Amino acid sequence: MSSVRVPAAEVVESHVRAFFQGHAVEVVHHDLGPERRAVVPDLRVLVVSPGPRGDSWAYVTAGCWAAMEKDGHGPEFVMTAHVRDQRFIQLMAMIAYYHCGGHQLDLEHSMPIGEPWVPGSTCDHLLISLPYLHGPDLEHCPVPGGHARVLWTLPVTTAEIEFRRQHGHEALEQLFDEAEINPTDPFRASVV
Repeated sequence: MSSVRVPAAEVVESHVRAFFQGHAVEVVHHDLGPERRAVVPDLRVLVVSPGPRGDSWAYVTAGCWAAMEKDGHGPEFVMTAHVRDQRFIQLMAMIAYYHCGGHQLDLEHSMPIGEPWVPGSTCDHLLISLPYLHGPDLEHCPVPGGHARVLWTLPVTTAEIEFRRQHGHEALEQLFDEAEINPTDPFRASVV
């Protein structure tokens, strides 16, 4: 294990705790299993309760940057949800493994979940976007030897992903703005 890995994950955790001051933050070491754990050895999911910064739960990875940084730069991921649920911790671990296991995610990328975000939801993909709900103060996280960029994993529908492929990321985000979507509503209607 490199000397940068563990401190980087700890720095990301400290950054998240400072940003979400006044919120309870729980650190969950999700067991990916032995082969998968080797891909993201220092992964932890930070579970942030509702508080002064918002009434939603936030789930943030810490450990992706350490596993995948290039020239000191790399992402971590945040998801917002309406409740605290083990499902979202598992999804964040899945995102980390997907990203570090050969499918590098970055801004404007997407990832299929393979099933609904939550049972009954039409959202079955995650769109990697700027963390609009939290802003640049969460997004930009200095770490030893560079910086991590905390990107938002927004649950979206297959139809929205198809629209984005045809019309571009900005066009899809414009539709989200026009529809004034509630990004934490798992049962929101597709904008296309």
